[in-house]
Order: sequence, then C-alpha cells, then structure tokens
Amino acid sequence: MIDRAVTLRRPSLVRRAMGTDSIVRRFDGLMLVAVLGLSVLGTLLVWSSTRTWAPGATGLVKKHLLNQVIGVILCMVVASVDHRAMRAYAPLVFLVSLAGLGLVITPLGATINGSHSWILLGGGFAVQPSEFAKVGLLLIIAMLLAQPAEGSDRPRNLDVVLALVAACVTMGLVMLQPDLGTALVLAVITAGGLVISGVRKRWIILLATVAGAGIFAVFHFQMLEPYQIARFTAFLDPSVDPRGVGYNSTQSLIAIGSGQLLGKGLLGGGQTTGRFVPEQHTDFIFTVAGEEFGFVGSLAVVVLLGVVLLRALKIARECEDRFGTLVAGTIVCWLAFQAFVNIGMTIGIMPITGLPLPFVSYGGTSTFANLIAVGLLQAIRVRRRVFD
Repeated sequence: MIDRAVTLRRPSLVRRAMGTDSIVRRFDGLMLVAVLGLSVLGTLLVWSSTRTWAPGATGLVKKHLLNQVIGVILCMVVASVDHRAMRAYAPLVFLVSLAGLGLVITPLGATINGSHSWILLGGGFAVQPSEFAKVGLLLIIAMLLAQPAEGSDRPRNLDVVLALVAACVTMGLVMLQPDLGTALVLAVITAGGLVISGVRKRWIILLATVAGAGIFAVFHFQMLEPYQIARFTAFLDPSVDPRGVGYNSTQSLIAIGSGQLLGKGLLGGGQTTGRFVPEQHTDFIFTVAGEEFGFVGSLAVVVLLGVVLLRALKIARECEDRFGTLVAGTIVCWLAFQAFVNIGMTIGIMPITGLPLPFVSYGGTSTFANLIAVGLLQAIRVRRRVFD
C-alpha cells in the first residue's frame, strides 16, 4: 500500500519536464514556435512538390516527417547538455566531421545531383557530411577564439591562426566534392566567428585581401566546374539561354510571380504540379511557397526565419560567457546567410548555389544540422548566466 501511494504521488513525466526547475521552461518558446511554423510549412510544400512523382499519394512527406522527428530528438539531446561542457568536446566533434568529409572522397562517397557530397546508408537513406561540418567548424572556432590573450579581451594570434587552419582544411575538403555553396557558408561562419571574437582589424584586412585574391584566382585560372560557371552566367543574364543554363532562374521567377498576392492555393500551382522548376522540394522550395501561397505566404516564411534569427541574436547578446556568445553568433551568421542565398537565388538576386532553405527544404542531414543548431541555441539560453 505504501509503495502504491508513493507511486501515485510521483509526478508524471510531463509534470517533471515542465516543473519549476526544468530546463524546458527556460527554452526560448518564441523561437521554437517559429521553427515549428517553418517545419509545418515545409511539410506542406514538400507534399505539394513531390506528390505527383514520388511513390505514394503523400510523396516524400513520410520520410520528411521522419527526418524531422529524428531532428527534434537530436535538438532535445543537445539542448539538455551544458553548452560550456561542449567546449571540451569541440575538438572531437570537429575531427569526426572531418572524418565524414574524408569518407566522401573515398569509394564510399556517392554523387547526387552532380555533387559528390554523399554517403549512401542503404534503404533509400543518405547522409551529407558537409552539413555536420558546419556544426563541427563553428564549435572548434568558438573554442579557439573564446579564450582571450592575457591582459586583453582579444583572442591570441596563435588561436586565430589555428581557427583559420581548421576552416581552410574543412573548406578544402568540401571544395573537393565540389560544393561551393557549403564552402561559402563555412567561410561566413569563420568570418563571423572572427568578427564576434574581436580580432584585430589587421586580421580582417588580411582575410579580405586573401579572399579577394582567391576569388580572382578561381575565375582567372578557371578553377570552377562547367556547371558552376553556367550558374554564374545564368545569374548575370538568364535570358542568354532560357532553355539551358537560364532555365532554373527563369522558371523560378515565373512560379513566384504567378502566385501574386495570395497564391493559387495548396496543390494548385501549375509550375509545381508540372515540375517546371527542378528540385522544388529542396533548393527551390521557396518557389512553391510563392506560387501556392503568394506574396503573403512567402512573407510568412521570411518573417518566421527573421524571428528565429532575432531570437538567436538575443541569446548571443545575453550570454555571459564568450564560448556561448561565439556559438550563438556564428549560428546566426550561418542561418542568415544560407536563408538569404536560398531565397535570393529564387528571385534572381543571387546565383544558384544549391543551398537548402533552413527548416523548410526537404533533406535529412540538413534538417538534422539545423535542429542541432537550435538545440545549441536553447542550451545556451538555458545557461546564459555565468552561475546558471
């Protein structure tokens, strides 16, 4: 009887999770609501863009939902860990991410959509290690730059050099695939980490000079793949070859423009149903939002992304330890740049780079990486004070 009484008085799992001392109560609820909204919209858009050609009436929705469930689990696991303890594991995470990139260039790697960036797992599943490399790189950069030099609030020159070496190795492995879009994201993460850490201006000037020289060398010595050159050509003038290199850009603009203010309704987009825009469930998913939900729906996606970024920026500003600030700040740089490039390429203001739209596009590894980033942000918010 006593055991039964104790059992009856024991709080449920839900009540314990929402208790006064629970970390769940200290999560950034507004950010989570925005991420949920983007995920729901993404699921609807994936359904609309894949139902006519993928097996089954639901297209790739079931697989997309499975990816989201796994991503949420990863998010909660990461959020439950003290981010300050993650600092000790940053080198291990970074090395594992490098190992994944290394496996891609072995016979285990596979080519999908022209990019040798994948490892096939069987059962229709594949993993893209370059997505996890974003997490690995930002953690190692934050670890290296978080410790200021003695008597200064700036990182040591040696740590800056090590951070740059880590970034160069990671970007080098990614460019071997080749994956220019992800390499650019990694470059933005690196630059963001350096700026947030407060490195001396000479480092920024040096990096800007090197970056400029690198861009010149890439074009002067024709180091880009033919399809990458074609993408830049289409960006500069889509009308040059609207049925060839400019096809994606042209059809993307037609799809978004045809949605007008309120769109044609879910499943009502002719461009989407007819599959006129390639990769509408991944890189060009914003065109589905524009065509079927119109300007209002597109604006909703942008606003929700803005909420996520603003809340992440708030977490970075409120965090009292440098490591947490650097992690949160570089995540903001990553997600903001990737969202801008993805949306920009669909409306013709950025070249096509093959970057998915965070929290919206179909893709298992990208979903996992994005939700791990959300988990990191929540972990930092929960313990943003020094004595939390």
